[in-house]
Amino acid sequence: MTAYAPDQRPPLRRVLAGSSMRTPSAPLGVAVVTDLVGAIVTGELQPGDVLPPESSLSQQFGVSRTVIRESVKRVEEKGLLTVAQGRGTTVNPATAWNVLDPVVLSALVDHDDSLGVLDELTVVRASLEASMASAAASRQTPELSAALEEAYQRSVATFDDFETYIDADAEFHYTVMEQSGNLLAANITHILFARARESSRFTGAVTQEALVLTLAEHKAILDAIVAGNAEQAAATMHDHICGAWSRRRQSVSRS
Repeated sequence: MTAYAPDQRPPLRRVLAGSSMRTPSAPLGVAVVTDLVGAIVTGELQPGDVLPPESSLSQQFGVSRTVIRESVKRVEEKGLLTVAQGRGTTVNPATAWNVLDPVVLSALVDHDDSLGVLDELTVVRASLEASMASAAASRQTPELSAALEEAYQRSVATFDDFETYIDADAEFHYTVMEQSGNLLAANITHILFARARESSRFTGAVTQEALVLTLAEHKAILDAIVAGNAEQAAATMHDHICGAWSRRRQSVSRS
């Protein structure tokens, strides 16, 4: 990695140079953090690149040096930058990023033109939710079974109202997560699922046929969990998540 004197550092690439002398529409620090994270996630800023000094960034973003300093600190906390005295601020490799951070995860999903990030997200989510479905099956009580059945029936009742239905669909998954008793897995999956749902690339083009199939798959998951069949619950949940994404992925790829 090349070290530069403060007045010799190369300018930022175009994605940030375009911010010159502007006032972000979002709150100042939020806008700067979002722009910096976006530039790193998209590869506009590469690992090992050194950011210009605060004075240059202040001018480019049209904000005070205090805002720049605090924004860089926020990005550093997300694992994307390292600030070292005498060496400046350098961009970290992707292995150091906190990909569960909402801003980082949103940037990854928003700029995921190849759908590779959503593919990886699906693999992780399917594995975690399968494990939680198994755990939920092993912990069933009449009360838990009734709650899960109620969550499923909300999906059935809202089938003709898509906006309400997708919330009920998510609630079914969240109920399984809660019943697993695995707080860490549930928290991680909740973050992944919630951020993915904000992306049109993840939701794809929803058809009536797809909704009918989803309901049938949820019913199979429900039946396996209520029956206490942990192995079947895990397999059914895993196949549902991977299959649902595969169907949506095809519609996204064609659009």
